[in-house]
Amino acid sequence: MNPPRIRSLIAEDESPARESLREYLAEIPGIEVVAEAIDGQSALALADEKRPDLLFLDVRLPELSGLEVARRIRHPAEIVFTTAYDRFAVAAFELGALDYLVKPFGRERLAAAVARVRARMRNGSEASPGERAASPAAGERAAAWIAAGERARDSLAPGSLARLFARHGDRIVPIAVGGIRRIQAQGDYAEVHAAEGVYLIHVTLAELVARLDPARFRQVHRSHIVNLDAVAHMKAYDDRRLAITLHDGSVVVASRAASEELRRQAR
Repeated sequence: MNPPRIRSLIAEDESPARESLREYLAEIPGIEVVAEAIDGQSALALADEKRPDLLFLDVRLPELSGLEVARRIRHPAEIVFTTAYDRFAVAAFELGALDYLVKPFGRERLAAAVARVRARMRNGSEASPGERAASPAAGERAAAWIAAGERARDSLAPGSLARLFARHGDRIVPIAVGGIRRIQAQGDYAEVHAAEGVYLIHVTLAELVARLDPARFRQVHRSHIVNLDAVAHMKAYDDRRLAITLHDGSVVVASRAASEELRRQAR
């Protein structure tokens, strides 16, 4: 039995990305691309004209962002956001009802997103007429979801961050800040060592330092943040620097300036 047809719209301003998405979708049974747009204004106009079941919206579109397009859509539709930027805001989207693909994504990740859309559409078709009528339009759902994400970002004031979010396969998992032992810079990413495992997050160490509780988390090196609650002991590494041993057995050598500050606190 063939899967139900899903009429889709692609909104992507970069030609290679648009072509790749079109190529990937052509390999998925039951997907029909009914329109393509290179900017937000045309995406919104085509969405109102074609009334697709599913929209793939690049977050950063000329004229209107993908988020703004999502706010303004007036008919019920599913939305999958695409973007090259994977930051804290990703968690607000991934934990909601819609999906969010971070470029470069492959065929498997796209297929998983479409399967998720199919499951929601199937559940909607099995609902009673009253339940279907109560389902909000895509723009209403997106606006509520984006507002929730904005409130979450607003809450990330220095010292107030309670959890991080990281990708794990095709999922987003929360990481309790209290369970973080140390964080190590990996280029533009941060490698978070927590009780649950090791996670890679697309955020810089400087951004994390600004949001973590300074009484608990200390940047002891340009590449390392340490949770002081996870420290087993410290001892001299050389004349100027300290070696910090954590409860999990890992060792971080603090910079000279950080070592001096830690020594002052121990007096």
